[in-house]
Amino acid sequence: MREQEITIIGGGLAGCEAAWQVARRGIPVRLHEMKPDRYSPAHSMPGLAELVCSNSLRSDDPHSAVGLLKEEMRRLGSLLMEAAEATKVPAGKALAVDRSRFAAWITERIERHEKITVCRGEIEKIPPPGNGPIILATGPLTSSALAASLAELTGDEHLAFYDAIAPIIAAESLDRSIIFQASRYDDGPGDYLNCPMSEEEYTNFISALKEAQTVPLKSFEEQKYFEGCLPIEVMVARGDETLRFGPMKPVGLPDPRTGYEAHAVVQLRKENLEGSHYNMVGFQTKLTYPEQKRIFRMIPGMANAEFERLGSIHRNTFICAPKVLRPTLQCDKRPDLLLAGQLTGVEGYVESTAMGLLAGINGARIASGQEPVVPPPATALGALVSHLTNTECKHFQPSNVNFGLFPPITGKKMPKRLRGEYRATQALELLAQWQQAASISVA
Repeated sequence: MREQEITIIGGGLAGCEAAWQVARRGIPVRLHEMKPDRYSPAHSMPGLAELVCSNSLRSDDPHSAVGLLKEEMRRLGSLLMEAAEATKVPAGKALAVDRSRFAAWITERIERHEKITVCRGEIEKIPPPGNGPIILATGPLTSSALAASLAELTGDEHLAFYDAIAPIIAAESLDRSIIFQASRYDDGPGDYLNCPMSEEEYTNFISALKEAQTVPLKSFEEQKYFEGCLPIEVMVARGDETLRFGPMKPVGLPDPRTGYEAHAVVQLRKENLEGSHYNMVGFQTKLTYPEQKRIFRMIPGMANAEFERLGSIHRNTFICAPKVLRPTLQCDKRPDLLLAGQLTGVEGYVESTAMGLLAGINGARIASGQEPVVPPPATALGALVSHLTNTECKHFQPSNVNFGLFPPITGKKMPKRLRGEYRATQALELLAQWQQAASISVA
C-alpha cells in the first residue's frame, strides 16, 4: 500500500508530538497551526507547543503515575520529553521548564524536519476523507467552528469545563526578607519560594477572597470545573480551611529562620531558567484583574508584587470519548480521523502529549498499511486509553493519569508505599514487550 501524507490540525503539545512520531517514521506531514493569524484567548506566543497554564510537567518520580508516563514516553522517543530535559528549570521533585525556551526548541525542531510542512492559518472544518489519515489535536481551546464540525461528525454536543490560569510575578518585586526558600520535606535551600502566613493574615486573606469580584461567565457558558485545577475562590467557597489543606498547605515547610511551620504558606515556582519570574503554585483564579492585584498583595512578601501575567479563565473543549473513540484513538464513525491531546478527555500537559504520541504512531501505521495498536492497560499510556474508552458515558470526566486507572494488582498483597514501584516495574516490562511485538522502534 502506498504511504500517504498525514494532516495534523493543531500545533500544540499533542500536535507537535504526533507530527514528530509520524515524520520520524518517514511519512510526510502537514501540520496546521492557526497562530499567528489567530490566537485563542489564552495564547500569546507565535511559536508551536506553547504552555499556557503553568511551566510544570509535575512529578518526575518514576514510581508516581505521571513520572511513569513520562518514562514510557521517553522510551517511545518523545520529542517533548527531550525538549523538557533540554529546557528544564529547578523545581524540586517536579519537572518544570522555561516556557519560552521550551516552545522555541520544539518549533525549531519541527520546522526544520524535512518530512514536516508547517502551514499557518486556521482550519474551520474537518477535511473530508480520501487524502490520508487526519489527526485532530486542536486542544482544549478548539475554535467554535472546528468544534461545531467535530460535533456534527460525532453526533453529540461537545462537552466543556473551565480551566483557570495562575498569575506570574516578577522576582525582583518580591520581599526576600519575608519569603524563604525551601522545597517540601527537603533539606537545604530547595527550589521554591515560600510566603508564610500567620493565622490572622490567613483569616484576613480568606475574608478578602470570599468578598472579591470574579469575572462572570458568558451567557452561553456553564460553570463546570475540573477538580484537579479549581480556582482558589471556588475552593474557598467549600470552607475557610480548604486552602490550608490544598495549595497553601504548610506541612513540611518549616521556616529555616525559626524552625516552625507557618499557619499557611503560598509557594512560588520558577517560571524560567534565570529565575526572573515566578508562578503562584495552585493559584488558578477567575478574579477580576484589579481584585487579583489587591488581594494577592496581601500575601506576606508580595506587598509590592509586579504581575507579569494575571490569572484568567478559559473554556476547555473535549469529547465524550467512550461514545466517540476506539482504543486506537480513531473516531468510531470515521476511522481515518484520529483525535489527540486534551480534546480526547485527558487532563494535563503530559497526558495530552502522550495522546499525541499514540495518535502519531497509529496515524503512521494506518498510512503505511499496518494495523493500529493499543498499549497494554497496565502501562500508564494504556491506562489512560482505557479510561477514555472503557468508562461509562454518563460518568465520564477528564482525568490526569493516576494509579486508580490501572488494573487492580492481583495475586499478592503489599504495603501501599511499594505499589508505585511494583506498578512502574511491571509497566516498563510490558511496554518493552509491546514495542517488540508491534515493531515500534525508537530509532
